[in-house]
Amino acid sequence: MPARTITLFLCGDVMTGRGIDQALPHPCAPHLFEDYVKDARDYVALAEDAHGRFPRPLGFADIWGEALEELERVRPDVRLINLETSVTTSEDAWPGKGIHYRMHPANVPCLTAARVDVCALANNHVLDWGVEGLRETLATLRRAGIATAGAGEDLQEAQRPAVVEVPSRGRLLVFSFGTVSSGVLPEWAAGEGQPGVDLLPDLSLATARDIGARVGAVKRTGDVVIASIHWGGNWGYRVSPEHRAFAHALVDEAGVDIVHGHSSHHPRGIEVYRDRPILYGCGDFLNDYEGISGYESYRGDLTLMYFASVDPASGRLVALRMTPMQVHQFRERRASAEDSAWLCGVLDREGRALGTRVLRTEDGMLTVEWGG
Repeated sequence: MPARTITLFLCGDVMTGRGIDQALPHPCAPHLFEDYVKDARDYVALAEDAHGRFPRPLGFADIWGEALEELERVRPDVRLINLETSVTTSEDAWPGKGIHYRMHPANVPCLTAARVDVCALANNHVLDWGVEGLRETLATLRRAGIATAGAGEDLQEAQRPAVVEVPSRGRLLVFSFGTVSSGVLPEWAAGEGQPGVDLLPDLSLATARDIGARVGAVKRTGDVVIASIHWGGNWGYRVSPEHRAFAHALVDEAGVDIVHGHSSHHPRGIEVYRDRPILYGCGDFLNDYEGISGYESYRGDLTLMYFASVDPASGRLVALRMTPMQVHQFRERRASAEDSAWLCGVLDREGRALGTRVLRTEDGMLTVEWGG
């Protein structure tokens, strides 16, 4: 691998609110406005009913479990997550939404424990507790030293990329976008003087070119550009032609080097287009869904740590490897050999139509092959 390669850790949705927040040292008030569950502590009870009781409160690092060991082993240069929760004590629950996620600001050390560099925020839960909840989220992450992208006090801030310097190698520019198809409410779109998220109007060629103009205004030679997109539904492996065409346009028209797609509750197929990785759906990484029935065939408990190594001089992908993990008792643990093999088979099956193969390596990781 070239000495100047930049390695990035990516994962799908990190939801540290609701039940997980209740298991951490400083929980928010537990009341909810869901049809069937009115107390967030019930999600802890569901997890314990499924997998046994566990000590509480959890330590801030506990939720990452064995993922922390893997991060230390691989030592990525930059760590990017989609933070799918508000970080606030606001009581301004968005009316009529049904599902509201929040984590107490005093629990933000659960993010710094994993040394997260950037949180993508253009998703369908960051405004669950209103504009004041968004403001507290932004302020809390800023105080914690975590950069954000995709949400802000106005459109200009929401569209501003997070910039991470990698000494002697270059910069990573992270743009974060939301879509209505993922459940982002149209009213959440940031505007002039209007707090909100960077909500894409559509997935057209014109939108890709608009993003390209924004990228061109800030990109320097040697920068690696990431488009982190919350799009599509929660279940199913099909990659829509619209998503695929837009991802290609982001590479061709906008100068994007990595497309980081999320919203699906399980990993979807991977494409490498013009030596640029497109992750159509990274799957959930952390959540409080243990013990909830339905969609078991997708194995939403199995998660992936994505490690993408890119040559900043050309923007080309050098290697894409993944570590299979499993959520158990609100913690990440290494997936079993059997579960890793199952996940490898699914990704290989889904990737074939996209021009990729996924293989297992001797160290238990999965690796993506493309081209040729």
